[in-house]
Amino acid sequence: MISVELRGYQKTIVEGARAAMRRSRRVLLQAPTGAGKTALATFMSGECASKGWPVWFVCHRAELVAQTSYTFTKFGIDHGFISSGHPHDRRKNVHICSIDTVKNRLSVVTPPRLIIFDECHHLGAAGWTRVQEAFPDAWNIGLSATPQRLDGKGLDANFDEIVLGPRVAWLIENGFLSPYRAYAPSEPDMKGIKKSMGDFARAETEEVMDKPTLTGDAITHWRKYANGMRSVAFGVTVKHSQHIAEQFLAAGIPAAHLDGSTPKFERARIIRDFAEGRLLVLSNVDLFGEGFDLSAIAQKEVTIDCVLQMRPTQSLALHLQQVGRALRPAPGKTAIILDHAGNIHRHGLPDEDREWSLEGRKKESRKGANDNSPPPPVTCLECFGQIRRPAPPACPYCGARLAPNVRDVTVGDGELKEITEREKAEIKRRRLREQAEAESFEDLVRLGASRGYSSPQGWAYRVIQSRKRRSYG
Repeated sequence: MISVELRGYQKTIVEGARAAMRRSRRVLLQAPTGAGKTALATFMSGECASKGWPVWFVCHRAELVAQTSYTFTKFGIDHGFISSGHPHDRRKNVHICSIDTVKNRLSVVTPPRLIIFDECHHLGAAGWTRVQEAFPDAWNIGLSATPQRLDGKGLDANFDEIVLGPRVAWLIENGFLSPYRAYAPSEPDMKGIKKSMGDFARAETEEVMDKPTLTGDAITHWRKYANGMRSVAFGVTVKHSQHIAEQFLAAGIPAAHLDGSTPKFERARIIRDFAEGRLLVLSNVDLFGEGFDLSAIAQKEVTIDCVLQMRPTQSLALHLQQVGRALRPAPGKTAIILDHAGNIHRHGLPDEDREWSLEGRKKESRKGANDNSPPPPVTCLECFGQIRRPAPPACPYCGARLAPNVRDVTVGDGELKEITEREKAEIKRRRLREQAEAESFEDLVRLGASRGYSSPQGWAYRVIQSRKRRSYG
């Protein structure tokens, strides 16, 4: 069997998992999109299989079964399937499972000793919970970049401990994720849009977003900032996504639409054409978000280089999963994020500091608030530049003075403005300076609360412990 070579930070996550499993049977591993959670799962599956343990790797979509199988095969992990369309071989120690299949076969399969739940923030759903509760003596490992349900409920009913991976900013700084440039118009007017299951109702959101002028604006800015780059667009509905692809095609840009109902062989052909560069834009609904690995599906090293956000969402997890698609690194790559949905204003940039815990987020104190996201960027009314808070007195792009509490303008044909690397660096330096000036535990708690962290006390404690380690070293 080919061994999986873990990166240093992945080894640290595995060590943390082992320590936690000495105390608890149910452990959640958090690591950002692109940090290599499938590599962790492959390593753990191989280790346990070598001991004769029955292992399940549970996927939330059938499309990810083949993707995971490719990765397991690549590293010599002999495996079978518990998934519709695949024969079940009881002789195998490792099985890749589709949740929709395995939840209905619990009484006829060999009980697992280890269950790895991919994208485990879905565990609040009845089918997932049924699988977990069916095997109370099994070890449970959950994997998620965003361990937070849309409804704000935590995962403490499903897991006993959480092991945190590195932050997105650290992964970018150390070359494990791609640097990026983010461009954003002001957010569309979502006032009065109904909520459904915690997010904007799709039918009403489609009315706001599925407009030729808005898609035309997206095409204009794609040509300006991402022309020729392999790009994925996220639509609101199938019809909206189809219209996005149609308008790109009409503009002479090779594009296609994919959704869950696209025939299997056609989907494979489209993804192959995308990977080979014959298609430049793929528009989709809920298909290229969680767990999607283009390289694994295309069976060659290839990355998504640009993301177009055309779907407003209340879900921080969905926002981060979408923008994270573009952050997988490649030589010389700088990813492009084109946000036409107001999601950066709503949830912040991908490398903002966020605090994750099993407790979930606090009840929203204001409409649309999310206590694990930074305040929305400020919009310069002179040049429409997107400026991360706390904003400087003057716009870093055009020098215009910034009024406090600047109101956002509505989406139109306005210019997208880059959130620059210089601005990112300045804000990071300011945040580090604020942290260094907070000398006591109480000062740190107040700072964490002002930044909107879900657990200011927990963050303050970790900062104090980090300072102690540096002083001992």
